Amino acid sequence: MDTVFTPIFLFVMIAIATAIGMIVTSEFLGPRKRTAVKQMPYESGMDPIGDARQRFDVRYYLVAIVFLLFDVELLYLYPWAVTQYSAEATVASAAPDLPDLPAPVPTGIPREFRGLVFGEIVVFILVLAAAYAYAWRKGVFTWR
Repeated sequence: MDTVFTPIFLFVMIAIATAIGMIVTSEFLGPRKRTAVKQMPYESGMDPIGDARQRFDVRYYLVAIVFLLFDVELLYLYPWAVTQYSAEATVASAAPDLPDLPAPVPTGIPREFRGLVFGEIVVFILVLAAAYAYAWRKGVFTWR
């Protein structure tokens, strides 16, 4: 039964077999003694003492927001970098000896708009740099 979905079914079957194998292996190799110390919650290398609803310093949230800011920046820069400098690939240039190939298909940003798009990305990075400088000036990155 040769179908288009055979690789997908194989992938799903291998994933299920891997998951079941990991569960069975962890049962054989896992800890056998259940002690109070092993059953205690683990929190970043510290013993969980006190109330779970304690207040955090505002600087923690500011660092988290700055991290998200620059993380989202990368989400915008990767597609731009790929499309900005991708060559205008053609199928005919890959195989010039084959006569009945389709017409060349340009990829990426057209050449006349590359300067405009590059300017927009520069403005985007400058706004992010201003946000970084503002956060630095406010002392978000100082460790106390």
